[in-house]
Amino acid sequence: MAICRVEAAEIDEMQSFVGKKADQRWLWHAIDHDSSVALAYTLGTRKDEVFLELKRLLAPFGIRSFYTDKWGAYTRHLAADTHRIGKMLLQKIERKHLTLRTRIKRLARKSICFSKSILMHDTVIGLFINRYEFGLAV
Repeated sequence: MAICRVEAAEIDEMQSFVGKKADQRWLWHAIDHDSSVALAYTLGTRKDEVFLELKRLLAPFGIRSFYTDKWGAYTRHLAADTHRIGKMLLQKIERKHLTLRTRIKRLARKSICFSKSILMHDTVIGLFINRYEFGLAV
């Protein structure tokens, strides 16, 4: 699979939990703003280090514009001239959130289906994304 240049990307994070709601887990992901194709994702906490891992995964795409919400990690680690803030710019990635929450019950806000371990949680979500977003049967 060849890596092509991407003009603009939408980046956002979505919350889930492992065991109890106090043990939050975050899926950070990025999509191509024009085509809605998934570019990269990472799972972890809502800390800057996890975003920096996602940013490292996006580096080969040569992205010129990043569309995000107002979360502080974005403003701290994206150059001001390439960073645009606004919920109206994130409609495609928010649609992906809805699809993921519908298809993966562990991501649903009100559900009795949840993960008991971080390993299982990340494995289930990772397998789904790899299969349906990247077409990889792992």
